[in-house]
Amino acid sequence: MANVAVIGSQWGDEGKGKIVDWLSERADVVVRFQGGHNAGHTLVIDNQTYKLSLLPSGVVRGKLSFIGNGVVVDPWALLKEIEKIKGQGVTITPDTLKIADSATLILPLHGSLDQARETAAGAAKIGTTGRGIGPAYEDKVARRAIRVCDLADEATIAFKVERLLAHHNALLRGLGLPEVKPEELIAALKELAPKILPFAAPVWQLLDEARRNGKRILFEGAQGTMLDVDHGTYPYVTSSNTSAGMAAVGSGLGPSAVGYVLGITKAYTTRVGSGPFPTELTDEVGQLLGERGFEFGTVTGRKRRCGWFDTVMVRQAIKVGGITGIALTKLDVLDTLPELKVCVGYDLNGKRLSHFPASMSEQASVKPIYETMTGWRQSSRGARSWAQLPAEAIKYIRRIEELIEAPVALLSTSPERLDTIMVRDPFLD
Repeated sequence: MANVAVIGSQWGDEGKGKIVDWLSERADVVVRFQGGHNAGHTLVIDNQTYKLSLLPSGVVRGKLSFIGNGVVVDPWALLKEIEKIKGQGVTITPDTLKIADSATLILPLHGSLDQARETAAGAAKIGTTGRGIGPAYEDKVARRAIRVCDLADEATIAFKVERLLAHHNALLRGLGLPEVKPEELIAALKELAPKILPFAAPVWQLLDEARRNGKRILFEGAQGTMLDVDHGTYPYVTSSNTSAGMAAVGSGLGPSAVGYVLGITKAYTTRVGSGPFPTELTDEVGQLLGERGFEFGTVTGRKRRCGWFDTVMVRQAIKVGGITGIALTKLDVLDTLPELKVCVGYDLNGKRLSHFPASMSEQASVKPIYETMTGWRQSSRGARSWAQLPAEAIKYIRRIEELIEAPVALLSTSPERLDTIMVRDPFLD
């Protein structure tokens, strides 16, 4: 029986919410291991739609859920999200949700700085959500962050706030923004402490106990591998490691705890924000994909850029992410197209590449080399077995498997949880 890590194998927005929910019913424990409330998962359960940003998807199923040390936590956003889903009938308590006591906090100044820097960058902006994720990770790496455990000690809060503001107020002055008054930030953190501290716990220890007791652990990632700060389309990436290796680091369990790695993969490609996108379609086909796939960000509502499936990029994500198999989502979005294209290589100034280059200029310059396939022009929506799929759809799936060098373990044919074809059970593989 394997523990399962779920990660995105493209630029995020691959449909992880449904798959994580599908798997969380089979898991005992669910843990978020990186990112922050810039990520969004949409779950549809019994015709009720839940939009989660920071909470692990398992909370909706009443599973014991953890926010790991690799996550940056906006505590005010978290409390608001808890209240929001409480209004939908899901009550979260310290018995069902644990936050790593070593997790870094996102403060209001982080969001202000994030937005100000994006505005100042103009056309060179990265396309962040402006929620302070990057500045919070910067403080963590620079060893000046305020962590969940610090809320328990007023002297520590005062010491860390002074050290933090020595850095941030200089930046804010340089950007023409008002400085943060230490007494106001300290007062806000003191008020916050009794609301957050009941959830604080040594998550690594609780997860180790769960593992030794034979519990099934589901590691829930956010964003996608090509947004990884090391392996993605840098600098148009997020501020954390999004590949499966982070599941161990960001939860406090060793690498051996992660068994099966499931890469959530959309049957076409989308991206939000700035950055290279070799297979992007700006024509009516791209518009059709966006309309049929309801391609708008869960957190920001921003329209997603759409394009053909890129096997070069996904194969690379599979290699660097240690992906065992993929869950292919949104196949039904392609149902009406008479012809499909799949990127099988890149052309860089006449040279054929079989990988996404690291250079920013080369990433912007590569052109897709396509293989054309016949569309099925029949409905695949709601299919729950291979026999219910059009023959051409099966050919499309099999060709993708060949090109990305990984099998399809799960196939999603609609947002509904039961509209899923399971080829391999990741927990038993």
